Amino acid sequence: MNQDNIVIRQEIPSDYAAVEHLTREAFWNVYRPGCLEHYVVHVLRHDPAFVPELDLVMEREGELIGHVLYTRSFITANDGRRIPTMTFGPISIRPDLQRQGLGKYLLDRSMEQAAELGAGALCIEGNLDFYGKSGFVVAGTRGIRYHGEPEQEIVPYFLLKELRPGFLDGVTGVYHTPQGYYVDEAAAEAFDRDFPPKEKKRLPGQLF
Repeated sequence: MNQDNIVIRQEIPSDYAAVEHLTREAFWNVYRPGCLEHYVVHVLRHDPAFVPELDLVMEREGELIGHVLYTRSFITANDGRRIPTMTFGPISIRPDLQRQGLGKYLLDRSMEQAAELGAGALCIEGNLDFYGKSGFVVAGTRGIRYHGEPEQEIVPYFLLKELRPGFLDGVTGVYHTPQGYYVDEAAAEAFDRDFPPKEKKRLPGQLF
């Protein structure tokens, strides 16, 4: 991947509309007919768990080509402790530039910044084939289970990565997805009406 002329910087309000458009284009018809991710981005910016310092855009030669944002999350440990973690997403790359290593580049640089801000570990829902390249492992293999799942269930899409080696040593418990990710689908539909019309398609491999 050519990293020349790539800049990663904090999102500013004048980026909001372009970022939401980019996110919509990146996720349209991927996991469901249409998508919700652009509305998730819109909502999370106002969530108490949102981390403004890790709301990042990626540009090449002044053009917006990627975006990721982070929120604070936590693990309820079996010994009663509340272990602070972070999560991220959506992470978006402009569709015509996907599968060129840009997503991994943005992710890896953003994780470096998260570590600098003191994050000890990240928990996410995602594909191990992609995120494993950046050091994520199935969380259940480390004794961390996904909220709402049976205690012995290993959820293959629930992943974690320590940013501080040993941060989760001896920790077992349950991870809680931040509530801001659970958006109202009717509100998302209303939000989407302000964007140019696009055809919703039911395609093989969609999850919803």
